[in-house]
Formats: sequence, C-alpha cells, structure tokens
Amino acid sequence: MQQSDVVIEKRNTIRTVSSIFKSKRNLGNYLFLAPGLLFLMFFMIFPIFYNLLLGFQNVTLMNLRGEHEFIGLSNYINIFLDPVFKISFVNSIIFTAMCIFFQFAIGFAFALLFNMNFPGKNFLRSLLLLAWMLPMIITSTLFRWMMSGDYGVFNYFLLVLGIIDEPILWLTETSTSLLGTIIANIWIGVPFNMIILLGGLQSLPDHLYEAAKIDGASRFQQFRHITLPLMRPTILILLMLGVIYTFKVFDLIYIMTGGGPVNSSYVLPFYAFNLAFVKFDFSMGAAVATLMFVFLCIVSAIYLWFLRKEEQIH
Repeated sequence: MQQSDVVIEKRNTIRTVSSIFKSKRNLGNYLFLAPGLLFLMFFMIFPIFYNLLLGFQNVTLMNLRGEHEFIGLSNYINIFLDPVFKISFVNSIIFTAMCIFFQFAIGFAFALLFNMNFPGKNFLRSLLLLAWMLPMIITSTLFRWMMSGDYGVFNYFLLVLGIIDEPILWLTETSTSLLGTIIANIWIGVPFNMIILLGGLQSLPDHLYEAAKIDGASRFQQFRHITLPLMRPTILILLMLGVIYTFKVFDLIYIMTGGGPVNSSYVLPFYAFNLAFVKFDFSMGAAVATLMFVFLCIVSAIYLWFLRKEEQIH
C-alpha cells in the first residue's frame, strides 16, 4: 500500500470517529431537550388538539364513556345563536379594553415617576408590587368586601366626599357589576405594567435627553419624540401580554360576582366554564375555548406584524 493511500485511510478513519462523537453529542443535546418537549407535548400541544377535536363532537356527562358522535359545526352554530355568548363576548371586549387602557396609562405614569430620583422611591415601588404579588383569591375577596353595599370602603369614601347620596351596590347591580371587576383587575395589573415600562425607561440612553435639553426641548417634547418612539417595542409586547392575560381572566370574576347578576358580568372564560363544568356540556365548552384560542392567535399575529414592521423601520 502506498503512503498516500495510508494517509487517506487515516483521514477517513478520523472523520468517521469524529462523526460518531458528533452524533453522540447531538444525541445528548436532544436527550437534554426531551423532558421539556415531553412536557409541551402532554400538557400543551395534546390538550389543544384534543380540545379542537372535542369541539366537533357531542360529548356530555351522559355519553362521556361511550362513543362520541361527530356533529361538525353544530356546537359553534349553537354558540353563536346563544344570547349568553353575545353578552359574554361584549363583556370580554369591554373588560379587556378598559383594563388594558387604565393599567397601561397608570402604570406608565408610575414608571415615569419612579424613573426620577427622590427619597423613598424604592420603598414606595415595593409597596405597589404587593398588589401583583398577592394571590388572586385574596385580592378578589378584599375587593368584594370593599365594594359591598352597606359597609364597603368604596361607598364610605364616596359618601364622605359627597359624590354619592346613597350606597352603590357595586357587585349586585347589573349596571355596575362588570365595572367593579374591572376596577379590581386594574389594581392588580398596574404594578406589572409599571415594572416592565420602568425597565424599558431605565435602558434608554441619557445622552439623547441631554442633547434635547441643550436644544431647548420641553419635557413633553422629550416624552413625545424620544421616550415614546424608543419605548415602542416594549409597549407592543406589554400590550400583547396584557391582552392575553386579561382576556382569559376567570378567577376574579368567579369570586367577586360569579358571573351575575343576570349574566351582567359574564365573560368568555366564565361562559366556557359554566358550559363544561356546570351544565356538563364538554363539547360546547371546548368550542368556546377554541374561539378564545383563535382570537388570541389573531392578537399574536397582529403583534408579530407590528414587530416585523418595527424591525423593517430600524
């Protein structure tokens, strides 16, 4: 055998050994990813597909163990014909829009405040975080007590200030029950908005504001032409997360009003829960959950479109 053939054979052997080690390294990487992938498969992907399938079947408590009849779009047609669905959808839109608007506006105001240096700002910021750290059941129960008609704190201060002449039945009147839950959810969401926006404000470069001051720009002009454009990516992702989180709020409604009175505070998550676990019409509940999933996917697609547009600008 010639020397060149020996060299070629050695090179091929080295390549074979290196490829074996490389495949073993790749296999090890996949094994590290396996627990996370299995978790996603069993607890996220499988439930989503099973829920989609359930929405096209007729599954109730009576035939849960039997064969499930495929009925196509009948569940969705019945949902759109149900007047309670229309009430729930409108309430969900109102609940989400008002909560997002006030949470963002108040959170941004607090973020601008705590971005300045003043004594005690860290202590005050930690106090605001308590609203976000408390369990939902405690917060909901506290607001239910504070909004009670006879001895609630809300009515007491409104009466003392002379704003109202008689107590408002916040959670037991059809005209105010949804508003009461909105106020409670705004209080819960303000600290989260403040923290995210404050982190974005603290990452902005100081030299832009120094240059703007030298050019004679006012605080409002600095906010409009420097702060808002640079904060746009942070604002977009915050609004998207806020819509996703707020649109699926259930426990707050369940504890404070139970969807009442007379369906006045029904939202889509509570409507799906009532269909599936009160009336035991699992297919109808799955169909409502699917509609919520589609709506949130549309919101996510809109966010990705805005994000792509933002990247193209920069």
